[in-house]
Amino acid sequence: MAVDRVVTELDRDGSLSDQRFTDSYIYHRVQRGYGPLRIRQELLERGVSEEIISAAMEHGAIDWMACLAAVSAKKFGKSVPADFTERARQSRFLQYRGFTPDQIRRLFNQDS
Repeated sequence: MAVDRVVTELDRDGSLSDQRFTDSYIYHRVQRGYGPLRIRQELLERGVSEEIISAAMEHGAIDWMACLAAVSAKKFGKSVPADFTERARQSRFLQYRGFTPDQIRRLFNQDS
């Protein structure tokens, strides 16, 4: 079949690569403000192996704290949450975006 032949040819010359897809996907999701947990889960759902994901996350040398700070500042401003309720609301949003609870705690503690 023609499709199989084309896929085989693309794979052979390196145009079809899980590594290239993963690198590109991570870059674009980071630009959209998503954190490491969510990106990892989305890649797993797309059939990328854990080994490729881990290598790409380490190789990318992404400053997740800077990404987190940028997402938080864009959504909530630069001020520290004033009370527990607001801190919990912001934490839920940032966790939904894929940042770890530890990263979020560090963000709130460095600002206080």
